[in-house]
Amino acid sequence: MTRTSSSIALTAGLALLGCADDPGEGETLAATDSGTSGDEDPTDSDTETGGETGGEELETAVVTHRFGEYTLAPYEEALPCVQWTLDNEDAIYAQAVTLSNLGYFHHSNWFVVPDNLFAGEDGYFDCADRNFTEIGGASVGTVVFAQSTQSFVEEQRTGAGAVIKIPPGYKVIGSAHMLNVGPAEITTDLFMSLELIHPRDVEIVLSPFRLTYYDLDIPANARSRFTGVCDNFAADYEAVAGVPFNMKLHYTLPHYHYLGDFFDLTLSGGALDGMSAHSLDGFNGEANGKTFDPPLDLSGIDGLRFTCGFDNWRDVNVGWGIGDQEMCVMLGLAESDILMDITVNGGTVAVGESDGVLEYEGSCDFFGIPKSIEQTLPTQAEREGPFRVPESGDEGVPPVPECVDHDDSVAPEMAPTLDNVAAVVFEASCTFSSCHGTAGQAAGLNLQAPNLLGELLDHEVVGNPGMALVEPGEPGGSWLYQVMARCEPMTGDGYGASHMPRNAPVLLSDEAVALVREWIAGGAMP
Repeated sequence: MTRTSSSIALTAGLALLGCADDPGEGETLAATDSGTSGDEDPTDSDTETGGETGGEELETAVVTHRFGEYTLAPYEEALPCVQWTLDNEDAIYAQAVTLSNLGYFHHSNWFVVPDNLFAGEDGYFDCADRNFTEIGGASVGTVVFAQSTQSFVEEQRTGAGAVIKIPPGYKVIGSAHMLNVGPAEITTDLFMSLELIHPRDVEIVLSPFRLTYYDLDIPANARSRFTGVCDNFAADYEAVAGVPFNMKLHYTLPHYHYLGDFFDLTLSGGALDGMSAHSLDGFNGEANGKTFDPPLDLSGIDGLRFTCGFDNWRDVNVGWGIGDQEMCVMLGLAESDILMDITVNGGTVAVGESDGVLEYEGSCDFFGIPKSIEQTLPTQAEREGPFRVPESGDEGVPPVPECVDHDDSVAPEMAPTLDNVAAVVFEASCTFSSCHGTAGQAAGLNLQAPNLLGELLDHEVVGNPGMALVEPGEPGGSWLYQVMARCEPMTGDGYGASHMPRNAPVLLSDEAVALVREWIAGGAMP
């Protein structure tokens, strides 16, 4: 199938949820100025019956793949690609996509592309070795999933009958950004599951779209917010689609990095005027996608505004990019006649200050094209035929890894000192996930405190678990060790609590937990 250059440019833009640089001069994806400035065996037998759609039993199947272990050297930052060949002879329709990992994935973006492109074996690979880029992947396929910053487990689910279509003979390729901020080597793992439905139950093939504020210049030592003003959104849609504005919103996912502390998508015009469709406060390292079920009918709106807020405690201004830079992006999945890429790529102006927050705005540029001819509803033959599920999943692998308690016979690989505990465990996991650092102090615990030993010994544990956070010489009597060593730690009153890291499917490595255990057993010395 041939594609126009504008089609390639648009889909490329939709792909870049987290990894790309500013498109730069001459590469702006703008066409129209908007004006003022979202465990079972994975075989045919892995089908379930539920309610009824169109008089037929609803069939679903889950196909799960384990990509395998990946090792990061001390302080390593890596940008690998990873592949899963689906071996699907027929089109398949994904109602949900689940991604789970064992940590150290800053974020990842996922596409489906024809099997014969970017050829090579499944697993991790150097993107450059196969000439894979997110631009290239999106231009020949479609966006299938995006991971929230540093989330461990994330499900992207859409309403009944609304799907992502994966054409026959396509494979999954992901582009990951990985970080090990500690002095010890770490090993992680990655899993993806596709929840498929029978073609007869498909009602809508969703289209991805993207909102991006490229023109970031985040002031040092200040809180700020940047708003993309898209007042002519509906009119721009109609100019490209050639039909009245008829979009329905199914899923949205905002993306920013650790300085980000706010996101909002607000609609303007019609009955939904002033409605905040998706708002997010703070940075939590969790899954932050939002499913609209029923979908949000945007008919009657004129425009929209999207805002990202930042708390830049650093002494330098921060711009757009990876590493120590920031982003402001939203991926959306919608019932739409066109694909859209909406950007702010210049013209930002300061508009004032509110409650100590500096406010900036930029006008949106709109680009849209019709959907690919591959992204069509199932044919009548597909609807009447059998439910064909690819057999490329890994038998017996659950969508989310099962937690196993710490093996207390394992010895630490480093000397059990407070400095090593802080670097290997606290910095690499507890503060990396933005839970217990200076910027985010869950339960009032700051593991980046200048007097770390005092913070650990004197901290009053929330919830009264019946033991101190750290009891020198007694790991079994220290709540810090209990929440790190047990999948279901128990309080003194016999109540269950969540293990740490928060939201992780499994515990930290036995070696990391052993480091904490032996430091406490040795008297919790400075």
